[in-house]
Parts: sequence; structure tokens; C-alpha cells
Amino acid sequence: MVNKKNISYIVVLAEKTKDYKNMKKRKTGRSTTSRRSFIKNGAIASSFFIVPRHVLGGGGFLAPSDQLNLAAIGAGGKGTSDILNASVDKRERVVALCDVDFSGSATRSVKNFPKAKQYPDYRVMLDKEKDIDAVTISTPDHVHGPAAAFAMERGKHVYVQKPLTHNIREARMLTEMARKNKIVSQMGNQGASNPLLNKVRKWVDSGVLGKISKVQVWTNRPVWPQGFAMPKPDERLKPKDLHWDLWLGPAEKRPFTPNLHPFNWRGWWDFGTGALGDVGCHLIDIPFRTLGLKYPTDAECSVASVYSRMWTPDYHPEGCPPASFITLHFAATDKSKSPIEMTWSDGGIRPSHPEIIPANSDIGGSGSNNGVLIMGDKGLISTNINDSSPLMPKLYLNDGTTEFGPEAEPQDEPEYGHHRKWVDACKAGFDSKEHRALTSSFDYAGPMTETVLMGNLAIRSYMLRRENSQGKMEFYARKKLLWDGENMKITNLEAANQFVGRAYRKGWEV
Repeated sequence: MVNKKNISYIVVLAEKTKDYKNMKKRKTGRSTTSRRSFIKNGAIASSFFIVPRHVLGGGGFLAPSDQLNLAAIGAGGKGTSDILNASVDKRERVVALCDVDFSGSATRSVKNFPKAKQYPDYRVMLDKEKDIDAVTISTPDHVHGPAAAFAMERGKHVYVQKPLTHNIREARMLTEMARKNKIVSQMGNQGASNPLLNKVRKWVDSGVLGKISKVQVWTNRPVWPQGFAMPKPDERLKPKDLHWDLWLGPAEKRPFTPNLHPFNWRGWWDFGTGALGDVGCHLIDIPFRTLGLKYPTDAECSVASVYSRMWTPDYHPEGCPPASFITLHFAATDKSKSPIEMTWSDGGIRPSHPEIIPANSDIGGSGSNNGVLIMGDKGLISTNINDSSPLMPKLYLNDGTTEFGPEAEPQDEPEYGHHRKWVDACKAGFDSKEHRALTSSFDYAGPMTETVLMGNLAIRSYMLRRENSQGKMEFYARKKLLWDGENMKITNLEAANQFVGRAYRKGWEV
């Protein structure tokens, strides 16, 4: 039996043989053995003489078989750092880049990986580039689910930007698909790998807060245009190199519409998930994780209205509102012995300053713009795990005790190693200790994303209206929505269930 540590030495030797070269020529039909299965097949290795890799390759040599073949779906914007970080300072091999507009910010990824092949359509890329091991997915929200499902169906490990999906149904499907297909997965809420989160967990687990019954979460988002009518199409303004139909993906076909690509899509339901989708998976992650929460039992919301004329609020159900307030309830868990009420507010609306926190101190992050309060009957935790301000998180107890987290130490790798840990887990394999140690594999990130998106389901339901018997339009869904999390169903308002999933354009179904 060959020791795992020696396999990499063996593969180096094997790569210098004609047999291994033939294995790579899968298209010729001479062998269907993949590079990945060859590495994992210890039995094959027993016939080789073991030679340390440094003898063959010199100091620091990394055998090609030890590298992961990576591809990016969405190579611009956040995708630029996602694929660069996943390459682990170019330790891994980036073989392909997919983007609908290589004339935009994706040019930085092209410069970083000039040998990578370029594709506008991820479906073509994944069907043509058979040796891709894993992909990063950093598209607008509406493409996360279709792209991840397409990749996982082909056995590719996936790193998907937050929110995991555009809707609740997709989140459940990806969670189950990753498990079934033995995919190593990670969602891009990098704060989950921040070591300061352990401080919050330690305080919660110690019981120092007493009975925890309330959580308040807030953000200054949206910081993009939102709350008005969709811009009118104008084909004349379409960038020359933008593949508009591919950008639309699963959304309904429409002429080119300006002010959506590359960023302002966030405020429109066909493409984005609003403020919750932008930062909910960062902020709600903190209490969801540390309190061991499960699916919420209900959701209720109210939204801000804009009045362009007296007594008649503007009505734009195709887009997110300028601000919202959402309440979710959770049953007691092993970590939270009593039911929890969580409130979310966006649009710059934040909770009142708790008396226990000095009046001149921030709550949450810098300027109190974004944050989380975990509140018990003996004190509270104030935090914002992605914030760069010092001494976060903060513990305040009723007896006057205060404790601040240590100043964050300089990181020797970007985003707390969130990408690198996923890459290492991909190489170690499904259900390896590296895989089980990931902080946002889909087994966790899926249910947490479902909870985040419950807020959007409540918002969209709140805007439902119909004509009454007097011929006037009335809002009929402004009530507490009761949620059966296991079955993904609102039990007291059937019309709300239309927002659990979405309609897909032909060819983009999930």
C-alpha cells in the first residue's frame, strides 16, 4: 500500500512516461482515465519506484498533476479577485475564463491569466474544456443557480459568490445536488472564515448573555440606484463586445437596457436580490451560525414608499424598494434555548442605540452603517465581522463588564483564506477533513441563503395587489407569512409561493 504523501512523487514520475501521456488523450478513445482519478488511484502507484519530487523538479517544484485546473464563470468585477484568490497566488492552473464582456473589467483576469482560453458562454466552456476540475462563479445573482447546477452536473467543484442563488428553490436544489454528486462547494461569504467569528461563538456558547431572544441586523444598502421604474431599453447604447442574450441568461428576453450591466442589476428582481442579497449572507451569517438557527417559522415586512404625487405611492414591483424592515422568527435550537426574533432593516434605517453601549460609541461597524446585535437578558454582542475597524466584536454586560475582540492581525492571504481552503478541499476530496472544515459549504450555506431570501419573498409578497369589488387596486398580502421550511411553502397565502422559485427562459432551466 502506498503512503498518500508519496503519491505526488509517483505522479511526477508517471508524467514522464508515455502511459500517462496517453491517459491525458481521452478524446482518442485510448483511455478514459482522468487525471483526477489517476492521482487518487493508489493501486496504480505500487508499480513505480518512488522518487522525491525535488529530485526531479528542483526546489519548490509543483507537479502539474498536483495543480487544480480552474475556470472562472464571471471573470470581471468580484470575479477578478475570486479567480485570482482561488489560484492561490497562481499556485493552481487557470485554464479558462468565461465572461459576457471581455472589454470590461474582465480584462484584468485576462492579464492575470494570459494563457487561459476565453469563452462568452459557460455552457460551451464546460462542455469543451473536459479537464476543468473546479470553477468560481461570480456572475449577477440570477445566473448563480443555473451556472452552478450546470457545473455540478458535470462533476466540477464550485465556489459561488453570495448569495448562493437568486431564489429559495435554487438554494435547496444546489445543496442537494452537491451532496448527491459529491461536490466540494463553498459560498463566497468570506467573513465566515474570519477568525474573529470564533470570539462571537465563544461568548454565545459560554452563556454569558443569558437568555438570548432577539437579534437585530441592519445595513446602509442599497448604495446603487433602486426604488424607481426600470430604465427603458435602448439598443444604441449596448457595448459592442457585450453578449446581451448571454447576460440575460434565465431572465425573460428583452432588448438591451442600459444601467443594468455591469453592476446596477442588483435592484431588479429579474437579475438581483437587493440589499439582502448583497450583504445579508455576510451579516445574517453571524447569528445564524453562532446561534445554530434553522429555517425561520414566519416572515413579515414593511417597505418604504416613494410619492411622486399626492396620496398615490409609486408602484414598481419589478424592482426592490428603497428601504425595508423585515421580521423573522426562529424556533429554539440546541444553542438558542428560547425562540429568536430577528429583525432586518436596510436603506440606512438602523436600530436605536442600546443604553448599554456608550452614546459616543458605534454600534455594529464603523459609523454604525452595518451591523449585528445579539441580545440577551444579561447583555449583548455588537459586531460586524467583515468590518476593518479595530476591537471588533464587542461584548457589553448589564453588570458593567465589557470585553472587546482583539485587533485583527494582518492576514497573510486574501479574504481569510476562504478561497484557498476551498481549493485545498477540492484536492483532498469530498468529505475529507479539509472539506468538512469549510465554513460555507452548501450544507450550511444553502439553508442560510434560504433564510436570507425569505426576506425577499416577504418583500415581493407585500407588493402584491389586485382589483377589489369597488374597482380599486388593493394590497392583499400584507400579513405575517407562515413558512414550512422543510417543504419550502407559505401555508397561509398561496400567492406568495410564486416567489419561492422563478420562471426560466428556455435553455436556462434549473
